[in-house]
Amino acid sequence: MPHNHDHAHLDPDSGDKRVAIAIWANGVLTVAQVAGGIFAGSLALIADALHNFSDMASLVIAFGARKIARRPADARMTFGYARVEIVAALINYTTLILIGFYLIYEGGMRTIDPPEVKGWYVVILGGVALVVDTLTALLTYSMQKGSVNIRALFLHNLSDALASVAVIVGGTLIILYDIRWVDPAITILIALYILYLAFTEIGGTIRILMLGSPPDIDTDRVINAVAEVDGVEEVHHAHFWQMQEYAAAFDTHIVISPGRWDDIENIKSAIKARLKDEFGVEHSTLEFERPDRKHEDTQKYGHG
Repeated sequence: MPHNHDHAHLDPDSGDKRVAIAIWANGVLTVAQVAGGIFAGSLALIADALHNFSDMASLVIAFGARKIARRPADARMTFGYARVEIVAALINYTTLILIGFYLIYEGGMRTIDPPEVKGWYVVILGGVALVVDTLTALLTYSMQKGSVNIRALFLHNLSDALASVAVIVGGTLIILYDIRWVDPAITILIALYILYLAFTEIGGTIRILMLGSPPDIDTDRVINAVAEVDGVEEVHHAHFWQMQEYAAAFDTHIVISPGRWDDIENIKSAIKARLKDEFGVEHSTLEFERPDRKHEDTQKYGHG
């Protein structure tokens, strides 16, 4: 069965405007939260501010990546520039992981000696942050289905919104019961959630950059299907990778059956049609070999 990734495609300019709005919103919010966190003595508020700052940096990276990715292929980048979005996603997930570990350390230190926290400032700024985070998540939601880069941003924003809820709850408990340890405790919970999101998503990004096979394609089935095409005797030296997040690519060596060399164009067309119709692979590079001149001691995958 072909792989149909039903992605939402926004007009590029419309998408860029959404990202630009999100950048400004997160920038203003970060400044307000840092100032408020210092004044209120709340590490949870500063933690949320650092997370928002990472969002702003991520948005700037993503904004630039979207612009660069639309550039056409040239002599220096013959595959085009679309993979820059994968690199941007890796940078964003890595910053999330670093921030998560830092916040766990700081939260642990404050759990030992909880400082005085001004609860009302925490609640008010947490509420403002929740509004901004929710707005940013809504701006990127419809864009994240077709881009690992934007999905990284969406997860940043979603985790921010949840963190803001936790900050508000913590501020409320401080106001009502003066439970000071709740602020660093919430900081650690926010950090653990950040780490969970980052480690869950970063694997797929690394897989693409490492030229791993597309996870939703059974490579053995593809090779067997090619081998079953009339006129094909053997398939070896197969490579599968993702040119972009949802663009699977395949190249291989194919040994043509004896006496079928004159029919090579029809065989090639049949192979490409099967790859596209059954597996959704639209980019394939096929190298044909005669039976008496084929590579010896070959492996199914790679060039061993």
